[in-house]
Amino acid sequence: MSQYEKIAHRRATKVVRVTDANGAPVANTKIRFRQTKHQFLFGSGAFDINEYFWTKDPERKKLLEERVKLWTELFNYGTLPFYWGGYEFKEGQPQWEPRMLAAKYMKERGIEVKGHPLCWHTACANWLLEYDNATILTKQLERIDREVTQFKGVIDKWDVINEVVIMPVFDKYDNAITRICQEYGRVPLIKKVFDEAKAANPGATLLLNDFNTSQAYADLIDEALMAGVPIDVIGIQSHQHQGYWGAEKVYRVLERFEKFGLPIHFTENTLISGDLMPPEIVDLNDFQSKEWPSTPEGEERQMREWEEMYRILFEHPLVEAVTGWDFADGMWLNAPSGVIYRNNTPKPVYHRLKELIRGEWWTDTEVCTDENGMVRVEGFKGDYVLEYPGGKLQITLDGEEA
Repeated sequence: MSQYEKIAHRRATKVVRVTDANGAPVANTKIRFRQTKHQFLFGSGAFDINEYFWTKDPERKKLLEERVKLWTELFNYGTLPFYWGGYEFKEGQPQWEPRMLAAKYMKERGIEVKGHPLCWHTACANWLLEYDNATILTKQLERIDREVTQFKGVIDKWDVINEVVIMPVFDKYDNAITRICQEYGRVPLIKKVFDEAKAANPGATLLLNDFNTSQAYADLIDEALMAGVPIDVIGIQSHQHQGYWGAEKVYRVLERFEKFGLPIHFTENTLISGDLMPPEIVDLNDFQSKEWPSTPEGEERQMREWEEMYRILFEHPLVEAVTGWDFADGMWLNAPSGVIYRNNTPKPVYHRLKELIRGEWWTDTEVCTDENGMVRVEGFKGDYVLEYPGGKLQITLDGEEA
């Protein structure tokens, strides 16, 4: 088997004619063929980038500035938080400015941005509870229209509705979204919020996202598609605080959802580098430790597990994106879940992922034109620059010949 046989679908070729400023062929010349952006989305939660644009603490801002640099050296895809309760703590006062600054910062650097989530029963706005269900639904749809419209062209990917499998039976605390899900039903609510998002930005990529990877989620997707819900991407979470799924489960989950033929994004993924969360914990939120250190053994384990999972997902033709949830340790649940430590020192997993993303799965080579200035280039799908004496040419490898 050749080096690239398993991932041939991630690569493309193109024949290019290279000319100088006068249109004459650049003949028999060595040219650097350098990738500038990968088509596959290697992602992370971008909470640190968001915080950088709203914090007023100079010491924290300095730490975050260093962290953002490490972030952008590795990833090309980031998820920004739009949890309603935090985004609009007081009705009518959405905190849009730091999100917009963060999103534009990423976009200007060629980083794709996704907003998460537009509708979710957890982290919901408490002030919604003052209203009846019909009004809650109206305000939810207005919120979707506002965010998707305002960020159009900067954020064109959205987790539209999150964790709907348990939404109508969620009983940890009262919330407005569970109320309307119980009244209107799961699929009708999914249809309403997706239709609203699609109307606000017809070109947006819209995801249905869930941590439940059982047949129940597959059945819900099937029902939603039958109802005409415009799902563009299936989102799959894998917060593995209690231990790595293992290759067998990763393959099993892929098999369950590949039948729909839709792109798959692994949207929220966690592998920790310390002691595992006790197996008897049902809701991960019920376990929050004040001290949850990383360990040398755990760091080696985390590195091996992330590499195996990345390779499996990169090989699957329907998978378009993988997002690690925490960039730094101590984020959600205070877990040692990042690829860097709290002090910004990269962990072994950071270096290994960089070897994959910016090395093994990256193209930077030299090619030579023929006597007519023609050259055949091959590499991983994405954007490139061809640099030659006196000029450069930008192209995209996407599987379509020029």
